[in-house]
Amino acid sequence: MRRIILLVGLSLFTVFMMSEKMVGAYSLMKPLFSIPLPQDRVIHSIPIEKKKIALTFDDGPTSDETVQILDILKEYNAKATFFVVGSRVERHASIVKREIREGHEVGNHTFHHLIWTGNVSEKQLIKEIELTQNTISNISGYNPSLFRPVQGFYDKKLVDVVGRSNLRVVLWSQKHDTRDWDRPGVEYIVQKVLNDIENGDIILLHDHVHGKSQTILALKRILPVLKEKGYECVTVSELLKAHENKRF
Repeated sequence: MRRIILLVGLSLFTVFMMSEKMVGAYSLMKPLFSIPLPQDRVIHSIPIEKKKIALTFDDGPTSDETVQILDILKEYNAKATFFVVGSRVERHASIVKREIREGHEVGNHTFHHLIWTGNVSEKQLIKEIELTQNTISNISGYNPSLFRPVQGFYDKKLVDVVGRSNLRVVLWSQKHDTRDWDRPGVEYIVQKVLNDIENGDIILLHDHVHGKSQTILALKRILPVLKEKGYECVTVSELLKAHENKRF
């Protein structure tokens, strides 16, 4: 009997640890709650004629990874969009200021890395968005215009809430989900970015991962190739502006 109880307890503990690891490591990357909505409400890519793409980084800032990424971007005169977690902004304000100073874009990624599920209320989401907006604005005077839902989970209610907050929902080109959060190998990340690259693509990367990041080494290989292919790395808002200019 004692052995059975021990085995049951061990099994429950294993399930608990695996679930914790899954949530913490973005293993639910495919949006379970996502629904088809018009491109102007949920942006995955931006059709433009010029050879421009957007590199985006989630979950920072960090004192190590983000700084190294900023150094590499600066070396290649590449711009990016950083979807920051508000609580991290409080701890690393100087890094966010550097992102803005060097011409990058800062987007809202909730305050506590809140995943939009059935257990989260509209009121909680609004609070997370507002806390992050206020924190970024207070330390820099900068007001983000873009929001990325954690793990890409969204539904119409989230999009409506984000819209009322004067933000636009930005996801990423599905073919360029690098899964770098799971450290799949530098080569995998490189190929996920470079294979089938097209104008207006939005690339998903992270400047905060659990364990030693492979994103930095991958970026050192990605940026020279993009430059050789004639692609310019710009912010998401710059892609949007290029698309708007094309219409007139």
